[in-house]
Amino acid sequence: MHARAGDVLFRTNDPCRGFIALKRGAVKVALTSAAGREVVLYRVRPGEICLQTFSCLTQGKPYAAEGVAEEEVDALLISPGMFNQLMRDSDPFRAAVLNSIASRFADFEQVVETLAFSGLEQRVAAALLRLADARGAVHVTHEALAAEIGSAREAVSRQLGLFARQGLVALARGRVDIQRRDALSRLAEAPV
Repeated sequence: MHARAGDVLFRTNDPCRGFIALKRGAVKVALTSAAGREVVLYRVRPGEICLQTFSCLTQGKPYAAEGVAEEEVDALLISPGMFNQLMRDSDPFRAAVLNSIASRFADFEQVVETLAFSGLEQRVAAALLRLADARGAVHVTHEALAAEIGSAREAVSRQLGLFARQGLVALARGRVDIQRRDALSRLAEAPV
């Protein structure tokens, strides 16, 4: 299968068409509340598994989140029947799927730990550093950054404004330019 950046691969309540094995690209998996607030759960890259898809296939339930191609995607779509056969008959496939699930759960533990034990300042700083390109530019809206860290857009906007007044970042429409990476790194790693 092939998808362009921005294409929706699955939506909440969609049935699962099969197991997606990414060869190229990235898929953002997110939950959206009834009020329209989004929280990014994780991203799927080549060699990683989508827990939503795994859950749908193993439990026979529809998707509970949305998957959107963040970049151009090339993938194999393995039918549910073939997925079950591979899980049953192929030790390497089964081991790869289970190892990827274990890694994804470790990622979730990190997200819970970050939300539970990190302040907004630390989470925003860490997200900016993680999302920055080589030149220190983060091409993201305040709303998308809020979804990335599980916070409200207004709170993220206030924090970014504070960072800008401190000279840590420069703000532009749809972009944040990191001015002092070292200071942001200290904030991101500071104990709470």
